[in-house]
Amino acid sequence: MIEQIQQNSLPDPQLSTVDKLRMLLDITKTISRSLDLEEVLTLVMDTLGSLVPYHAAGIYLIETDSKNEYVFKSKAIRGYEISFDLIEPRLRMGEGFIGYVAQTRKPLISPDVEQDSRYFRARELTRSEMVAPIISNDKVVGVFDLESDFLNAYEEDDLEILLLLASQVAIIIEKVQLHEQVVESNRLQAQLQIARQVQLELLPETDPQIEGFDISAYIFPTEEVSGDYYDWVQMFEDQIGIVVADAVGKGIPAALLMSFLRAALRSSVQIGYAPHIAMSKVGNLLWDSVEDNQFITAIYGILDATNRTFVFSNAGHNPPLLIKPNGEYRFVEYGDLPLGMFFDARYHQHFIKFDEKQVLVLYTDGITESAKENGEEYGQDRFARRVLEGIELPANELIDFVRKGVADFTERKFLDDDGTLFIVKAI
Repeated sequence: MIEQIQQNSLPDPQLSTVDKLRMLLDITKTISRSLDLEEVLTLVMDTLGSLVPYHAAGIYLIETDSKNEYVFKSKAIRGYEISFDLIEPRLRMGEGFIGYVAQTRKPLISPDVEQDSRYFRARELTRSEMVAPIISNDKVVGVFDLESDFLNAYEEDDLEILLLLASQVAIIIEKVQLHEQVVESNRLQAQLQIARQVQLELLPETDPQIEGFDISAYIFPTEEVSGDYYDWVQMFEDQIGIVVADAVGKGIPAALLMSFLRAALRSSVQIGYAPHIAMSKVGNLLWDSVEDNQFITAIYGILDATNRTFVFSNAGHNPPLLIKPNGEYRFVEYGDLPLGMFFDARYHQHFIKFDEKQVLVLYTDGITESAKENGEEYGQDRFARRVLEGIELPANELIDFVRKGVADFTERKFLDDDGTLFIVKAI
């Protein structure tokens, strides 16, 4: 169904130049107070007829369609018989007057549209046309189009007024976009704060207490939500399950992956799966549930206080650091694929036997990949030597000692990425 839109008459010949300037000033004042794009565009269109002669007018903003191509969307129109083709013009960049102006950034006056090969007919009665670009932040964001039923209807003075109005439209567009960005930023910041709180609440409230071992763990957070995670679960009086993990990426998606991992692993612990079976089950669940390019690196193992052993599987995570009091240390370089990368991935179990005063450190790459401003990373060897320097400290103090070493090296308060330490000291 076609709807007839209000048609504006020619400008009032009684209006003086002062009157026209006053009307332009009123538009400027409204724009300075308003964040309503529709309100301002309506005012511009209602005022336009008293400033410049036209029989039809339209303001078209540039957007992208589902194919990521630029298209024109009508935001305010007058004097047309409205059909779907006008509301959603099929013109692309470079097509028709509006496409030409948007592409070249140059305004145009066509005194006789029938003699202009660039003309795209939208009205049967149109004989002359004037189009101005709407430029915001040095980028064409739309066009302002006027059409007249008379030949040679527009002069350079008319174009100056249209350009001025186009600049006012650009101002309101900038204001609205900035306001929307602030609102969106505040919304995302609030969500990130909630996500960070949820993430921290998923962590254990206390360190595990198990005979013959001193254990402590901590996440050193960045200013963002990230995918670092650790957990421990009491399985029997002399056994606990331990996990340290890192999801790819940052923000809410990474935090959600960690929530998924926590639920899946705790379920596997309750069922009694061995570490390599638990990893395979969780990996399949992740592969079936998450999008491509999302995965988790993790170490999951069972610490047995009676046998003084740690049986674990490594799903693409940083190799555990094993240190002896005599200064010997090694990174246990056994590992398989990250969780969720492939379906039905197989995982192996590895075995560590604790000697007296031996220290096992599980960590995430936020520690070893912390870097100076020049790009130099903290690295595994510097990390191992720092742990060795404080090896006589209780586990919780050793965590602070290592973190201070990283901070002194990078000369920064926050890490580039969340860093997690899970320290197991055999007494």
